[in-house]
Amino acid sequence: MVHIITDSSSLYTSREARSAGFESVPLRISIGGSDERDLLLDMEEYYGKIRQGMLPTSSQPPLGDVIEAFEAHADPDSQIINISMADGLSGTYQTACSARKMVKHQDRIAVFNSRTLCGPHRYMVQKAQEMKEEGRSFHEILDWLEQASQNTESFLIPQDFSFLRRGGRLTPLAAATGSVLKLKPVMKLTSDGKRLDKFSLKRTMSSAADSVIQYLKEKKLNRNHILYISHANAPEDAKKIKEMFERTFSELEIRILELSAVFVAQGGPRCVAIQYIQR
Repeated sequence: MVHIITDSSSLYTSREARSAGFESVPLRISIGGSDERDLLLDMEEYYGKIRQGMLPTSSQPPLGDVIEAFEAHADPDSQIINISMADGLSGTYQTACSARKMVKHQDRIAVFNSRTLCGPHRYMVQKAQEMKEEGRSFHEILDWLEQASQNTESFLIPQDFSFLRRGGRLTPLAAATGSVLKLKPVMKLTSDGKRLDKFSLKRTMSSAADSVIQYLKEKKLNRNHILYISHANAPEDAKKIKEMFERTFSELEIRILELSAVFVAQGGPRCVAIQYIQR
């Protein structure tokens, strides 16, 4: 039997994942002297601490938690596919690789680097679980995941560029982009999923979103794609951007998600992510 394991980049709590038939090992988030599991914080309190000047930091799941998840499926008939958030944006993938080397049944475990995060990552996990339930094989699921990882792109519009700069998840060119003149930088995830690069620089959130729309028009997004708009306590911005996309892409399914504390620590409060993946 194939077992699907992931991390909280998929925006599934451990309880939600178990209800859906798989497992999610949460990343960690620290703020104001407390260390918590991702997706279990009171987000109103969390944003309040940030407004008070407390800076959050995030880290990958503890190695022991991942080993425990792997060892729960150590019987000879079990195979594990661990679908990890993009390597380079977090140490989560490397932690899963280390955990794999420390269990006896490592030859029955595949650690897959999704090269993405959040919305598309969530879809990959959902689809992998569906394929498992349909009786698809270990290798069939891995082949689909590899194909899916090559048909997704992600953009981020930060409101406070200092969070990204402090986290060091930028290419040198992107790091040189500042918040001068209160411009809205649009960042694009590099094709290897390791860094964020400068995509455009606009004066408003609407024009920033439109620059992504104009780019994606060339990609001819349609009913064979899903678009995710994920936000960090910016529901009105997310709703407005969704309406902009709906006017341009009439057949496109669009889903709005709220980012977890870990991704707020990376992208900053009120950031908005725009991502698509091919079904």
